[in-house]
Amino acid sequence: MDDDSTELALTLPVEGAGQRLDAVLKELLPELSRSRLQTLLQQGSVLVDGSAHRPSYRIRGGEGVVLHLPQTPAEHWQAEAMDLTIVHEDAQLLVIDKPAGLATHPGAGRPRGTLANAVLAHCPANERLPRAGIVHRLDMDTSGLLVVAKTELARQSLIAQLADRSMHREYLALVQGALTGGGHVDAPIGRHPQDRLRMTVRRDGRPARTDFRLVERFPRHSLLRLRLATGRTHQIRVHMRHLGHPLVGDPLYGGRPILPAGLGAAGLARWQAFRRQALHAWRLILEHPESGDTCQWEAAMPTDMDELLQALRSAGQNGH
Repeated sequence: MDDDSTELALTLPVEGAGQRLDAVLKELLPELSRSRLQTLLQQGSVLVDGSAHRPSYRIRGGEGVVLHLPQTPAEHWQAEAMDLTIVHEDAQLLVIDKPAGLATHPGAGRPRGTLANAVLAHCPANERLPRAGIVHRLDMDTSGLLVVAKTELARQSLIAQLADRSMHREYLALVQGALTGGGHVDAPIGRHPQDRLRMTVRRDGRPARTDFRLVERFPRHSLLRLRLATGRTHQIRVHMRHLGHPLVGDPLYGGRPILPAGLGAAGLARWQAFRRQALHAWRLILEHPESGDTCQWEAAMPTDMDELLQALRSAGQNGH
């Protein structure tokens, strides 16, 4: 292996049998673009059971894969100091409670003012890591916990934990409609055929599963705790809409809003002013890259979501 590259070992999922190699790797390694994966495959930097294959190779499932990844950051983002709510920090990891309204990465028309810019100001050494050490993301208007690698060791460990689903991410969501219990949604997700900004459940989409349980029920709404078994774009938002219980306030998937009955003037104003999806990443569980210990962090529900629940409760809406 080249001194300027790092080695990542994975096992291809059995359920992926018959799928293209590049598509399966993209699913396992969402932080790598499809074009970069195809380049690595064409360069022979990806070995499947010791052999190089084309991107179109159909996998059997269960093969061992070794990737040689160049340690060359693709971005040149600027550091920008801003207040961060740091839940945990050590030599390997930085765990942040991201507020709603903060984008994770710079993008077209938004070169600054993102979490990545703030991370580079807080940890200047992260400029040497691809994507500033950020290996997963939260939607801009989703609040909650996000882990950042501070070393290449940690980055590779977190990537592997995301790929083998040993990293657990749990969310709290307020949805429309009164559910009677928990369950799961197991439905593939892909790009919406007409609206490229949206995702949707479609037969040819990527496999996606969301497990949920009921925390608190109201006549017209429910508070849920959800766990991702996969990490598709907008997964919880798309799955809950598919179930017929879209997230309160969701501008893309919420549909026609359902207002609670019995709210006073203040509660109604608070409800109508809520303009984001009511989704919070409240718990994160992972294996520490250096010690191997199981680590767990939780982040309290943000004020705006908590106020919605308090308005429901004070109106006597609780269904229990």
